[in-house]
Amino acid sequence: MIVRIMGEGQLRLDDSHLSGLNRLDDELLAEVHSDDEDGFRRTLGALLDAVRSLGEPLPDDSLEPSELILPAPDATLAEVRAMLKDDGLIPG
Repeated sequence: MIVRIMGEGQLRLDDSHLSGLNRLDDELLAEVHSDDEDGFRRTLGALLDAVRSLGEPLPDDSLEPSELILPAPDATLAEVRAMLKDDGLIPG
């Protein structure tokens, strides 16, 4: 799967990591719904760090279609709320 972190680039991520990322995504969804700014900031950072550490960066000149788009690390709670679907940022 190709994941884009807005403002950073794309990473190739094995599908086997999705369940762990979905747990963080569920936490993030709950924090956004409860307007928990501190929890939101912490969990967004953890989610992006996990994708960075588990994924393999694609070259900057590579333009693969992204199957998943995650917000930039400095995204606001309101910006992420606008990106969310019913099941969070990560489907499943």
